[in-house]
Amino acid sequence: MHDIRAIRENPAAFDAALARRGLSPMSSEVLAIDEARRSKILAAETAQAAQNAASKEVGAAKGRGDDAEFERLRALVAEKKAEVARMSAEAEAEDQRLRDLLLRIPNSPLAEVPEGADETGNVEIRRWGTPRAFDFAPKEHFDIEGVKPGMDFATAAKLSGSRFVVLRGAVIRVHRALAQFMLDTHVSDHGLTETWTPVLVKEEAMYGTNQLPKFAEDSYQTTNGWWLVPTSEVTLTNTVAGDILEEGSLPIRMTAHTQCFRSEAGSAGKDTTGMLRQHQFEKVEMVSITTPETSLAEHDRMTRCAENILEKLGLPYRTIVLCTGDMGFGAQKTHDLEVWLPGQNTYREISSVSVCGDFQARRMNARFRPAAGGKPEFVHTLNGSGLAVGRCLIAVLENGQQADGSVELPAALHPYLGGKTRISAAGALE
Repeated sequence: MHDIRAIRENPAAFDAALARRGLSPMSSEVLAIDEARRSKILAAETAQAAQNAASKEVGAAKGRGDDAEFERLRALVAEKKAEVARMSAEAEAEDQRLRDLLLRIPNSPLAEVPEGADETGNVEIRRWGTPRAFDFAPKEHFDIEGVKPGMDFATAAKLSGSRFVVLRGAVIRVHRALAQFMLDTHVSDHGLTETWTPVLVKEEAMYGTNQLPKFAEDSYQTTNGWWLVPTSEVTLTNTVAGDILEEGSLPIRMTAHTQCFRSEAGSAGKDTTGMLRQHQFEKVEMVSITTPETSLAEHDRMTRCAENILEKLGLPYRTIVLCTGDMGFGAQKTHDLEVWLPGQNTYREISSVSVCGDFQARRMNARFRPAAGGKPEFVHTLNGSGLAVGRCLIAVLENGQQADGSVELPAALHPYLGGKTRISAAGALE
């Protein structure tokens, strides 16, 4: 959420940041509500002062037997009391209007983020690995002969509808191995703290990490008010909601493997075959809580953590900086990792790593106490996929496929599969 004081002090900069995202100026609307709110607050304070002054004089009038003055002052006290209540209620209403508006305005991109209206404005910053040269036409994951026995979309549709999958046998073993490999790497090599969190959260947690109110239709809500998390970014980040941390405890670096749930309301018609875009999926998430001075360096470090997973698996990828028009709502800057999928003959997103500045911290009221003293300041938050497990499974299967329908598996997974190294053309782990 934006700092209203910063908007008051430099409305032009606020509007310029929105313009970079392709949005119209909003400072006038924001400041008009803010002025109305402050005016009501001042009116309430003025009425309260008059009420207090009159209250002090009521006793004096009573003591000297001035009944007329006593009645006048008592009536004035009642009038000012009602005015205070009315002005306070109106100020509260304006305050809620302001908050509701600010909650719907996206974060300001950093100056270094490239300009662009959509994904065509994204900028590639590096590549790793060379896509394999196949001596046959590579297939998409769901068409590989050895994968078919373990990837059942028909049964999933019977159970739940479209965009679900039932995984069995060798395929689910590899899926599980990927998640464990990612967690172990993040904990042992990258120094993240493994964390297990709920997948059902209160509404305020969804507001804290900017899933609400703007993206309500993209998430699922239970009948008793809980929300199913679209990613464990929600729970990991909100672990510090309302806290004042000591600077010495930062950075806090966490990772979690959870089920994730998304309605994919805005993706009708996209990726309808296979398991690239599902309503229910698993992800290993990374979240960091830092000081403002270290957040950009932390962003680069988190990006390297995600890249390292792909490199250990031998999966070619490219890293891009998202432009202003393609960046997520809560991000100041985002790196996307796109893995090579030979079945589609293209790179597809497998991780987004974003620095959010104090945008989420203001929503959560998450602060730290500077070691040098002074008032508590808002922390900076970062999040990133490390990685999306299902998409990583797709990449492993497609990149490892053989002409006979079998799949050679990355060496990094062999210890997690009891020494097994491949999926046979018949679908068995061998």
